[in-house]
Amino acid sequence: MPLTNEIVAKKLTEHFGDQLTGFEEPYGLLTFTAPKDLNLKVMQFLYDDPELQFRFLTDLTGVHYPDRKGEELAVVYHLHNLADNKRVRMKVFTDIASPDVFTATALYASANWMERETFDFFGVNFVGHPNLKRVLNVDEMDYFPMRKEYPLEDQTRVDKDDEMFGRGGHIGI
Repeated sequence: MPLTNEIVAKKLTEHFGDQLTGFEEPYGLLTFTAPKDLNLKVMQFLYDDPELQFRFLTDLTGVHYPDRKGEELAVVYHLHNLADNKRVRMKVFTDIASPDVFTATALYASANWMERETFDFFGVNFVGHPNLKRVLNVDEMDYFPMRKEYPLEDQTRVDKDDEMFGRGGHIGI
């Protein structure tokens, strides 16, 4: 019998109860949220269960939600069962003031670089990571460039013509 989203969700719910929330299927991809202190237990279960076998970490990234008080940073994991070609997405949220999430490097070797990149750009501290340091930005950088903490453009600039950007005025022909 092929592995379905319903089977995966049922097994997760049976094992973790109501600790996992937000089950949905955007574009057919089973997505759910786990508490940050359970991220490794959920991934280990998805990895070890003989029917589920999510043994490949396809992607791991961060997202900054500045308006979600106490859950400003999310870590998003995409896991893949290669035997059944089935994918799931797991999200964990953390407070920006203490952005600590357990590392998945012991379970998935591919997490190493992706966690370093997520640290580098979002500031998520992956507890237990063997070499958590910046990989693309300079070591002296004292901020995390993918956080939505700065305006998209400099509002004080006077050398730009808003008409050229489709804002204000009319472009005459």
